[in-house]
Amino acid sequence: LRFVPCTAQPQSQPQPQPQPDHRLFPLVLANKFTTTTTKTNMKVAAFLGLLPMADAFATLSARTTAHRALSAATGDSIEFSKYEGLGNDFILIDDRDKVSPSLTPEQSERLCDRNFCVGGDGVVFALKAPEEGDFDFTMRIYNSDGSEPEMCGNGIRCFAQFLQDLGEDAESYRINTLAGPIIPVMNSDNTITVDMGEPILDGPSVPTTLAPNSEHNSVLEQTHTCNGKEWKISMVSMGNPHAIIFVDDLENDIDFETDGPALESDTSVFPAKTNVEFVQVMSPTHLKMKVWERGAGPTLACGTGTCALVVAAIRAGKIPRPGKEGVRVTLPGGDLFIEWREENNKVYMKGPATLSFQGKASLK
Repeated sequence: LRFVPCTAQPQSQPQPQPQPDHRLFPLVLANKFTTTTTKTNMKVAAFLGLLPMADAFATLSARTTAHRALSAATGDSIEFSKYEGLGNDFILIDDRDKVSPSLTPEQSERLCDRNFCVGGDGVVFALKAPEEGDFDFTMRIYNSDGSEPEMCGNGIRCFAQFLQDLGEDAESYRINTLAGPIIPVMNSDNTITVDMGEPILDGPSVPTTLAPNSEHNSVLEQTHTCNGKEWKISMVSMGNPHAIIFVDDLENDIDFETDGPALESDTSVFPAKTNVEFVQVMSPTHLKMKVWERGAGPTLACGTGTCALVVAAIRAGKIPRPGKEGVRVTLPGGDLFIEWREENNKVYMKGPATLSFQGKASLK
């Protein structure tokens, strides 16, 4: 290579400088890939190859709200870690020294943009525990559309793995969430079992305005017309609302891309909107599902939805209540194992959470 000197150019009148815009430029650091599977490494390599640095940016809002000043201001750098649980992927932010997230919902939405930024189904913040109550940490989540869910099953597993990778070494963690206390337990086989608490069956508490038709004032396979079709809907909350619909054939009985969003946003019966799970019974111990998540759309996995549909399947007589081995639920991203224990009415979810890569986002 050789350098060619530039000839001097005549001076011209100074041009007005463009006003700076606020951009988030993710600098993906490839120094800590997981080596657990070739598949994970291929995902990371594909990400790096398909999203060149010069194109991977997203405009951020510089606005702050009246109630909260952002700790992540223009000029700051934000370190993040990318995790996935069965393909349901999240951007994890270490805010253990803070009581509220360091990004706004609008900034989180930009961060989740798969074309112009890091990409993800949501941003998960590890926050300090509240002063009151017996908690180790607080978890907050912003969906990819900027909305805030009460809880996320795959997100809580990624959260627990993130804590362990940060050096918070413990067999279990007591996490404060908007859905109440959640306790993930780290297993020796590199999976995580999460005590998801008791399901909420009372219709108005889910919430839904569908008429209760079963015990505990619950909604079980209640008829409702939406998107020009008649559905039999069961409602369960795992701290967030779920509408469960059983079908004979997942591939032919639904139009997923139109039925999913139509049901999600049908506020005539789901005042807080809802997650939608379409379920096919494969055997007494095996269910298969597709999920349209509230605020995220189609995802490869939904932990709370998996728990909710197992509860609905048992209550509707689709499957018997399983033993300690749980029910295998196949999602587009893989399998979760769910147990609804009769002795304490709690639901337990077992599945993986994997670090994909780490990076730094510079607010400019």
